[in-house]
Amino acid sequence: MQLVGYEPSGRGSMLLVSDGDAVEGRPLEAGAELSYALGERHCAGTIDEDGDHVACDRPSAPYCEFHTSTWVCARCTGSCLKDEIDCYEEHAVYIAAFAPDTFKVGVTKSRRLETRLREQGADRAAHVHTVSNGRIARELEADIASWLVDRVRTPTKVASLAATVDESAWDDVLAEFDVIDRFDFDYGLGLEAQPVPETIASGTVVGVKGRLLVLETGGTTYAVDMRDLVGYDVTVGETNRNLQSSLGSFG
Repeated sequence: MQLVGYEPSGRGSMLLVSDGDAVEGRPLEAGAELSYALGERHCAGTIDEDGDHVACDRPSAPYCEFHTSTWVCARCTGSCLKDEIDCYEEHAVYIAAFAPDTFKVGVTKSRRLETRLREQGADRAAHVHTVSNGRIARELEADIASWLVDRVRTPTKVASLAATVDESAWDDVLAEFDVIDRFDFDYGLGLEAQPVPETIASGTVVGVKGRLLVLETGGTTYAVDMRDLVGYDVTVGETNRNLQSSLGSFG
């Protein structure tokens, strides 16, 4: 079997596992037990239009050069990078908060706004502009990105898991905008301490925030970037890795 993909919070929260051609979604509901031991890692191949897995044994992971897709819109700043602009749909510009005080600007199609925010694992968010197409949205995003970040790295998101948003700093940021709508997300993690970053696929599911899977095993809570699992061959069984434990596990 191979771990070939994942769905983040906002899209059902599951790991995608292939045993041959078929792809099975392994739901990541709180309290569920995962029991996968990680083996070798190589390209995860691709999932075709029929939902079947097309395997690849090239050593690059999670994807080789033939199975790496590049979404040019992610690099757009208003000057279309495609042969022809095709984002003629209402877009939203948003500000997302990651506890305690990381604030990110982003854009998405208006109909996907809340889903996109949950996919990223935002703690708070504000919808600040609605525009007629993606080009205008990217221009606004590029302007705001001169003083806010436009991407948040995984270690920052891990650090946010047991933190709360700095209300004063959040209010100061939003004071610069005419806010259309606000969002406050709860992923049900209930963490009192920051989990230990690790790459494992066994333990009791605490929950999922964005693409971060939180697992508890051996008295320690771990934060797993699900992208780091993609491409691993797996067998059913507990991990045989030596894991770092939190101080609380010795209490």
